[in-house]
Amino acid sequence: MKRGNIIKLVMLVLIVAAAVALSIKPLVDPIKGIPLGLDLRGGVHLVLQAEPNKSGAPITNDDMDKAKAIISKRVNDLGVSEPVIQTDYNNKRLVLDLAGVSDPDQAVNVLKTTAQLTFKDPKGNIVLQGAELTDAKAGQDQSGAGGYVVNLTFSSDGAKKFADLTTKYVGQKIGIYLDDKLLTNPTVNVPITNGQAEITGYSTLQAAANDAVLMRSGSLPVSMTITEKHQVGASLGIDSLHKSIQAGIYGLVFIFLFMLVFYHLPGVVADFSLVVYGLIVLWVFWMFRVVLTLPGIAGFILSIGMAVDFNIIIYERVKEEVRAGKSLRAGVESGFSRAFITVIDAHVTTLIAALTLYYFGTGTIKGFALTLGVGIVASLFTALTFTRLVLRLIVGISAKLNPAWFGVRRDV
Repeated sequence: MKRGNIIKLVMLVLIVAAAVALSIKPLVDPIKGIPLGLDLRGGVHLVLQAEPNKSGAPITNDDMDKAKAIISKRVNDLGVSEPVIQTDYNNKRLVLDLAGVSDPDQAVNVLKTTAQLTFKDPKGNIVLQGAELTDAKAGQDQSGAGGYVVNLTFSSDGAKKFADLTTKYVGQKIGIYLDDKLLTNPTVNVPITNGQAEITGYSTLQAAANDAVLMRSGSLPVSMTITEKHQVGASLGIDSLHKSIQAGIYGLVFIFLFMLVFYHLPGVVADFSLVVYGLIVLWVFWMFRVVLTLPGIAGFILSIGMAVDFNIIIYERVKEEVRAGKSLRAGVESGFSRAFITVIDAHVTTLIAALTLYYFGTGTIKGFALTLGVGIVASLFTALTFTRLVLRLIVGISAKLNPAWFGVRRDV
């Protein structure tokens, strides 16, 4: 009996157990853990309809692409985790799923505003455009008056124009407008020549931050109106998540029992490998910030079934080799080698289907395809490395292991 193999097996079990224990907290953390989609976390579903401008010019696909890019930047600046934004070119719409939005009305106001920033002189003439603005950030008023401000930074050309403007109109008011709505009408006390300006008068930091988002994200090429707005309650999402987890646990229990009954010791190895497989998949989701939705969970559970199927094909090959008179060690090596092509073919075809769904699908279909694809790759890796390693260690413990422990009867 080789004690080295036993020690290695014990070390593997301890390492996996420690990995599971250390993974629970970071993976389920509500902020830094795996992000949940709209159907699990709650949030808002929006449909923004592009409206023709006053000139009556048709809305082009390029306009829709620009609008999507600006809306995406605004959503990211609002702190929404992993938004889903789709473009409907035929109907000139943007479809948004924003998970975790606590105040949908406020988000809607920020997203649909065209955000055309202008500066007007005392006579009402536009003297500076928002396109010459490079940054806008919210902050606290440092003058001692209290309240909050938006700090503006202009481009080099914008800074020159603003310096000329404030030099010319010292002691007079310059209006700052957003979509022709007056934000503030400050009096110029001294010329501002460094390209830095400040909009005061905000009562809350959130209000200043919202305007800053609009200013620095640029103006939409077309105006947008809300045609649909559906709020998904977090309670519904949590209930769905709990039921999905419960269903997954039941499925795993049945899989574990099936492998133990039919494959005995290799079944234990397969169940152990499934734990490693689950850790790999969940950490991949965490690292790449994959948004977990109900279809995504379905894809994950389906990939677990495929991982087990991989093991079943290999174990049946191993049993055939042992029945043919080979030793357990030779049977394991031969079983893996002979089953490899069959397993690769089956998994590659499923992976092609997952890639096709991801490429041509949208929204939740992509989530299903992504989790399925990650699961397929992880199952191949786990079976070909971890499962094979553990079985090699087991059959290497002793040459007198009973084949019945592998579900093999010589008289069959």
